[in-house]
Amino acid sequence: MQNTPVSSLVGEEYEVEVGPVAHGGHCIARTEAGRVLFVRHALPGERVVARVTEGEETSRFLRADAVTILDPSKDRIEAPCPFAGPGKCGGCDWQHAKPGAQRRLKGEVIAEQLLRLAGLTPEEAGWDGTVMPAEGDKLPQGEVPQWRTRVQYAIDTDGNAGLRRHRSHEVEVIDHCMIAAPGVSELGIEKQDWPNMASVEAIAASGSNDRQVVLTPKPGGRLPLVELDKPVSVLRVDEKDGGVHRVHGRAFVRERADDRTYRVGNGGFWQVHPKAAQTLMLAVMQGLTPRKGETALDLYCGVGLFAGALADRVGDQGAVLGIESGKRAVEDARHNLADFPRVRIEQGKVESVLPRTGITEVDLIVLDPPRAGAGKQTVHHLAGLGARRIAYVACDPAALARDIAYFADRGYKVRTLRAFDLFPMTHHVECVAILEPASKGS
Repeated sequence: MQNTPVSSLVGEEYEVEVGPVAHGGHCIARTEAGRVLFVRHALPGERVVARVTEGEETSRFLRADAVTILDPSKDRIEAPCPFAGPGKCGGCDWQHAKPGAQRRLKGEVIAEQLLRLAGLTPEEAGWDGTVMPAEGDKLPQGEVPQWRTRVQYAIDTDGNAGLRRHRSHEVEVIDHCMIAAPGVSELGIEKQDWPNMASVEAIAASGSNDRQVVLTPKPGGRLPLVELDKPVSVLRVDEKDGGVHRVHGRAFVRERADDRTYRVGNGGFWQVHPKAAQTLMLAVMQGLTPRKGETALDLYCGVGLFAGALADRVGDQGAVLGIESGKRAVEDARHNLADFPRVRIEQGKVESVLPRTGITEVDLIVLDPPRAGAGKQTVHHLAGLGARRIAYVACDPAALARDIAYFADRGYKVRTLRAFDLFPMTHHVECVAILEPASKGS
């Protein structure tokens, strides 16, 4: 039996009315025939010509770019960055929207995910519907917050540095990233040639003057001589085991939050926006209101940001257990919190380590899971520990809403939710939800 060839629709153009924003940095539109388009570079209410970038006749939906704006939104501005736009850099989603509009769009996405996946209105989630800008990020129109303290540059076949195009391995060569923090820009990565490199990550600590580049060679590629515009440590990713090894300089950078210095080694995780760690730490502590002598869990604890803040507040009579899967992050967390004898850091996946601890009850829980969320099994285990409050830090509103629904199944409700625009120009948004037993009075 011969298979009928599927016809690609890439390159087809449709004139459409743009509908609501959707999770992922695009808006929803429908063709006259009713076919669903996920349209980037558009804003709700606009009339645009959308050109298909992905999809076939049999696809449930098509992806498209708005290539001509027939009826612009009042929220539209000209993208400040010359590398933003259809077919160009995929790093930013909302360069064409006013900053206030970007935050409203993110708020609409959070509200839609809460309602669809958790059955909650903003009021029921204790949220006023706003997405707060980080301190210092309210700038005049046309100016862009320089917030990204970590930029991973892709390297093209000629050794030029750039950024990936949207949903593509193709490289958009750039001479400057507008959202890069000054400490990244001053390294001059884009001015150098990077032969035999697959990627170059630049890290500029916001808590110190530490600068670092992490080189990922192509298979068999030799490291170039790194001569940048500022003093910098160099690390490389091993092509065999994926481990990160020091070439010269420090293997870590120093960050600051809650009046403490945190060591972050081998290009490990730390919040990218310079204000993010402090902003999220305060939101978590304000929501949990830790008391002297309480016990707490910090899950997916990284290098110990929340564990340190908890330990400081529960005091010598309290206790904190952190769980983290990354070996180097665990080493850093133990180093960072060595002055707290009542803090213990365990290495491994939360779903494996937590049951082995034998812990049956705890006063407070912080979880900051990866983008996929914690999942039903872990949420149900946590809900059985009887915590008086749980702080859930989320970088993905869909995962947050799903896990909130799992918590609701086990008797926990959302007390408050706060949202922060810690990724300006992109569709990403950070939330902090505080949960408590539903049986507790309001």
